[in-house]
Amino acid sequence: MLNKTPLSKYNHILLGIITGFIVPFVMYAIVLSVYDFLDSKDILNSSGLAPNFRERTIGLISIVSNLIPLHSFNRLSWHNSMRGVVFPTLLYVGLWMYLYGYELLSI
Repeated sequence: MLNKTPLSKYNHILLGIITGFIVPFVMYAIVLSVYDFLDSKDILNSSGLAPNFRERTIGLISIVSNLIPLHSFNRLSWHNSMRGVVFPTLLYVGLWMYLYGYELLSI
């Protein structure tokens, strides 16, 4: 069986860790600016929602945005970089659960 993993100087866990930390921050800024724009144009109405619904939603969208580099690394067969993305993602999920999980689970 042939080894299909291409040798690349960018296939490192450190690249995945850095990417896993940066991508959610960028996505958080983008989604927050979209929410602010929609709110300034009175397109978005937050009545009837939980008080921290916007924070939770933006947090989840930014965490899930780590799927983009994960998929890209998978297509390039950079498995070490994929492993690196997992660490910050788990850290962000743990932080999100700490901040909002107790309220959602009614604990």
